Amino acid sequence: MVIRYPNGKKYTPPTSEVKKRSIKDYSYSNRGKTLEDEIDEANDFYLQRQIAVIHKKPVPIQIVKVEYPSRSAAVIREAYFRTPSTTDYNGIYEGYHIDFDAKETESKTSFPLKNVHPHQVEHMTVVAKQRGICFLLIRFSSMERYFVVPLEMLQNAWTRMLTGGRKSISLVEFEEQAIEVTPTYSPRIDYLQAVRKMLP
Repeated sequence: MVIRYPNGKKYTPPTSEVKKRSIKDYSYSNRGKTLEDEIDEANDFYLQRQIAVIHKKPVPIQIVKVEYPSRSAAVIREAYFRTPSTTDYNGIYEGYHIDFDAKETESKTSFPLKNVHPHQVEHMTVVAKQRGICFLLIRFSSMERYFVVPLEMLQNAWTRMLTGGRKSISLVEFEEQAIEVTPTYSPRIDYLQAVRKMLP
């Protein structure tokens, strides 16, 4: 299937992402799971227990060409991104709108800000002005460490980058300013424990 951006350019997935997906196997307790799988598992846990209602947003694409190789199957051959996607997840918890994006890095020392898109920062900033709770959930995959990064911390790092400063957030900054989420049994990534600390 060919997916194109609104300007007509063909979308090509980054090769590093493809490599990452093919070698995800970090521990026996979490064999083969991606961060998205872990978040989906947590969201199902929250929903079943009526703790929160949080879902992954669908990617906004416009389907252009569909083929029907058989009567019971349809294959999308060409599609376009209608608009840039904002964040991966949103929903409601304790009466607050929750809006966040999930990111991963294999680095052991920092998280590169190139993994965050300007329109995502803009989107979260606008949501926060409406009293939404916005953050990044970042996994240091090689160390199996998870951090919830409040929007304010992201904005400070983003401004620093735009004014000529470092283009990443160091692990030390995560340890000092972000909220670490320790994996548990069920759900494995109970990220709402960190969100509770961010509520007004």
